[in-house]
Amino acid sequence: MTLCPVALTASCKRCPVFSVCPLKGVIGDHKPKLPDDDDKKPGSA
Repeated sequence: MTLCPVALTASCKRCPVFSVCPLKGVIGDHKPKLPDDDDKKPGSA
């Protein structure tokens, strides 16, 4: 649930303190990029 007022109106990425915000994943809408699992699939040599 997004509780941050900036994330509600714009997004975490547009916030001026995005780089130093310790709660962007907790109260904001920032979702960290997960590593691709394409190279870990069986049969892809």
